[in-house]
Amino acid sequence: MRLTPGGLLVRGRRLPVQIGRGGLARDKREGDGATPVGRLRILGLLWRADRLPRPAGWARPIGPRDLWCDAPDHPAYNQPVRAPFAASHERMRRADPLYDIVLVTDWNYPKATPGRGSAIFVHQRRRLGAPTAGCLALRRADLIRLARRVRKGDEILIPPLAAFRGAQA
Repeated sequence: MRLTPGGLLVRGRRLPVQIGRGGLARDKREGDGATPVGRLRILGLLWRADRLPRPAGWARPIGPRDLWCDAPDHPAYNQPVRAPFAASHERMRRADPLYDIVLVTDWNYPKATPGRGSAIFVHQRRRLGAPTAGCLALRRADLIRLARRVRKGDEILIPPLAAFRGAQA
């Protein structure tokens, strides 16, 4: 998979994609809203079993207590954690459909460097043209199709595309 100005190129097909509101960054930092430039490996596949059928045999369900720590000063920074959890975190089981399917990348994970940025996922987009906080976001149908085909260890190449702000469709 490769990010291009026309979208995410996957096996010869271009999928419209949204990136972070901060554009692309070679030096990703926590809270900058940027999508990191580099080669990201897919390490996990999470899904809402109460909303969708299992997309692949290696997918893990997202439970009601599942969170992701985004507190750079906490020992669990950029790690999945469970509620109750006092430090800053993101809830994985959301009321909206953004995290109905989540591809977890190896950006600063599993061994995290504090402040280098957390949780670069591939997830469902909010709406056409809506940027992410740094993740890659796809249309629901494209994300479901991708989740059925992707394998652990597959890579996404994100080159430094200076003017790239997200492919529309």
